[in-house]
Amino acid sequence: MRSLPSLRSGIQAGLRPSQRSVLFRVRYVSSTPSRQSSEPPAPQAEAVPGSAKGKEKEAVSSVDASQAVAQDELPLLQRPLGVREKPKARVRTWSDAKEKFMDQDKRMEERTHLAREATRGYFADLNATRKHGGKTWIAPKVMIREDKALYFPDIHGATLAGEEKAHTTNILDGKVSVVTLLTTRISEIQTAHFVEPTQKAFGSNPDFQLVQINLQDNLVKSWLVSLFTSGIKKQVPEQLWPTYMISNQNMEYLREPLGIANKHVGYVYLVDSDKKIRWAACADPKSEEVAALTTCTNVLLDRLAKQREALAAPESLPVEKQP
Repeated sequence: MRSLPSLRSGIQAGLRPSQRSVLFRVRYVSSTPSRQSSEPPAPQAEAVPGSAKGKEKEAVSSVDASQAVAQDELPLLQRPLGVREKPKARVRTWSDAKEKFMDQDKRMEERTHLAREATRGYFADLNATRKHGGKTWIAPKVMIREDKALYFPDIHGATLAGEEKAHTTNILDGKVSVVTLLTTRISEIQTAHFVEPTQKAFGSNPDFQLVQINLQDNLVKSWLVSLFTSGIKKQVPEQLWPTYMISNQNMEYLREPLGIANKHVGYVYLVDSDKKIRWAACADPKSEEVAALTTCTNVLLDRLAKQREALAAPESLPVEKQP
């Protein structure tokens, strides 16, 4: 029988871990995160301005900046304004509305119009004045071509001269006209800055006229404006009373054709003797826009004068040959 000390040493030898397990445990301990944390971290490469990554970042930032500037800039007028059908001096009746809904194309236009108006908020125009003062496009420096130009629609109302049933179709016929749409006090100031140089230059020309249309399609506002007609007469020169119109006509269906994106700002249209819109501007005037209006008006007046001279000149009679 084995002695007690020898038995104890045998048990301890059986419980002692082998050398392989110790080496494995040492290797395992050497790969722990606590030991890795004692080593200094590897240095990271900095972005050098002249490196490829630096150039790429600079290029991306310059592209973003140019896109932001492009989005902030206003575009030029992209399309002719007006209506395709030649206007007539009459007020629309129920029969006209019935005829309109019998036409398939007009019904589709009506559906598109209703869908567009349904998506507009009540304060959409007022909120739009926070950006560029409500200006949505820049007036062109040249006129719209005659074959591409559209007609100014018929707007009816009462003039300061006392005519109760005046129509723009009759007023604009045969003359070069600068037409302004007024809805608010700010629109009056904006359009006045637009037309003042042109009015001074051509106000004495019999072929030129300034037509101002005070649009108040809201019944309450229209009633208030009619009450203060005497006050308007004091502000408007008497020679302009026949071409100053106060109208409560509903402009809902003419906003898109006339480019009225914001009803709180003023709009200016240059209309030729055939009642076609050849130039247009909106909101706060820019110096180049004011100059373009004067230049285009001068061109139309010269063309109209030459046309009248050609019509007034007697036709040359054929000369008979002597036998």
